[in-house]
Amino acid sequence: MTEMNRRITLAQRPVGPVGPECFAVDEVERPSPGPGEVLVEVQWLSIDPTIRGWMAMDTYLPAIAIGEPIRSGGLGTVIESNNDAYPVGTQVFGMPGWQRYAVMGGGLQVIPDGIEPEAALSVFGVTGLTAYFGLLDIGRPKEGETVLVSGAAGATGSVAGQIARIKGCRVVGIAGSDEKCAWLTDELGFDAAINYRTDDVPSAIRAACPNGVDVFFDNVGGDILQAALGNLAIRGRVVLCGAIAGYNDTEPRPGPNNLGNLIVQRGRMEGFIILDYLPRADEAIGDLATWVLGGDLTYAVDVVDGLDNAPQALDRLFTGANHGKVMVRL
Repeated sequence: MTEMNRRITLAQRPVGPVGPECFAVDEVERPSPGPGEVLVEVQWLSIDPTIRGWMAMDTYLPAIAIGEPIRSGGLGTVIESNNDAYPVGTQVFGMPGWQRYAVMGGGLQVIPDGIEPEAALSVFGVTGLTAYFGLLDIGRPKEGETVLVSGAAGATGSVAGQIARIKGCRVVGIAGSDEKCAWLTDELGFDAAINYRTDDVPSAIRAACPNGVDVFFDNVGGDILQAALGNLAIRGRVVLCGAIAGYNDTEPRPGPNNLGNLIVQRGRMEGFIILDYLPRADEAIGDLATWVLGGDLTYAVDVVDGLDNAPQALDRLFTGANHGKVMVRL
């Protein structure tokens, strides 16, 4: 009997919030690897906001084709191999998509023995790398400076804020509930936290950052970006990591109307894509591992079980239901 490959594919492009009509489930014959390829049994999926962009349009990668599996990072075990670099039994990270089995070529990241999947997909994965290089290479915080992080209870923001603390900065986080704010201050060592749902954000930023914001690590965009720009310190830096506040908009929302403050404050605002930094991954992982093992950095994961629940896992990112890195355990 032929073994089948269960997949969740793109049925239609989202307009506004991603709904169930955007997905289809099918089963096709399990693929076989060609020369230089491997067959991976997918065991974990990384759920990230950028998936929503890939579903809708060409971005820094081409849009997912209708009928193709939803593009996603993931972790699994090589079960057939035509590539000596990845023998059978090797644990690898790549871009398998939302499916049970995936044929993949070179460029896979081998997961060292002893690294738990949850850590490999979060603090030692794209999440940790994004926080590390975004903050340190783009933000360039200095000891004693004030770092403000939006989406601070999320996977990337929580790590970025902790790295800033490790580097001797004063850290203020913005999150969407009192529970998340308490987690930031009580467990992660942030100096202050702002609840954007209940606080007046511009006033709260001014109160928490009386000398201005030296580095703003932005995962959200929109009104929160405007509020941070309004309290930027002299030579402040804005790191544009994400803009999840606008991902589901059907029309482009007005941009911040205070960009002129970058001129007045001699500030700098810069975006980045983590793909540009992957050749330097070992540099980041070495530091991150040192901090985790030393108890200086912690991380949270939000695990959803079952491939068929991947759409609901993606939705958690946009409703704010998640606490930490969202992933699916197949």
